[in-house]
Amino acid sequence: MEQRIGFIGLGNMGNAILQGILASNIVPGTQIYVYDPHIEKGQVLNQSYSINNLASARDVARESDIVFLAVKPNIIVDVLADIQKELKKNTVVISIAAGVTIKTIAKNVGYEQKIVRVMPNTPALVNAAMCSITPNTEVTDEELAIIQRLLNCIGETEVVPEDLIDAVIGASGSSPAFVFMFIEALADGAVKGGLSRKQAYKFAAQAVLGSAKLLLETGKHPGELKDMVCSPAGTTIEGVQLLEAKGFRSAVIDAVEATIKKSQMIAKD
Repeated sequence: MEQRIGFIGLGNMGNAILQGILASNIVPGTQIYVYDPHIEKGQVLNQSYSINNLASARDVARESDIVFLAVKPNIIVDVLADIQKELKKNTVVISIAAGVTIKTIAKNVGYEQKIVRVMPNTPALVNAAMCSITPNTEVTDEELAIIQRLLNCIGETEVVPEDLIDAVIGASGSSPAFVFMFIEALADGAVKGGLSRKQAYKFAAQAVLGSAKLLLETGKHPGELKDMVCSPAGTTIEGVQLLEAKGFRSAVIDAVEATIKKSQMIAKD
């Protein structure tokens, strides 16, 4: 890959994306330019991978063909204003800031700029992310394919229209927190039944991981897979009945809906 890749911000998500790209070897460190206010983050990467650790966000924007803005939503407008004059016409600006629309980004860098919104999730930290990709009309199919190739280094990607990003946040961006709560609750139940805490977490987490893999690899409907576990007059159907009685599915749907509404509110603000 010939493109020079820039990163403004090296927090958890920015660093996860960068590390995934470096591990893939599709872009050498010498073609990567980074800036973070904590200069030591870039210095470590320079020593390990020979990346270019620059002194400012403007420097990264000037040098890069693709720029990842891995900064918090509350400061992204200031960063965009800072780098706007340094962006080339063909530079692709990628934002991972939740709730910040393409229109907001374009308002600050120009409506002819190539802009992509990406919504990753925290499993990016272990190269198991699910990322939505939303380009504006200035981004070509070839450029979109390059962005997907970069982000596939940390997991899976899907291209979605911007009006569905709030739903993506509910289904993928926020949901790892719900899954962690579920794993914790599963483990608590197992501990109550006599398992050690360490074993309980391992059994619960592996069950969630394996169940997700089974669904993705077989393509079967989750209801069908659930029925495969529920033997007649068995143990599992007893638990399923109790979850239904306690409103398990309804609570999950309500939680996803709440995240969608909150995301919509943030975007309006």
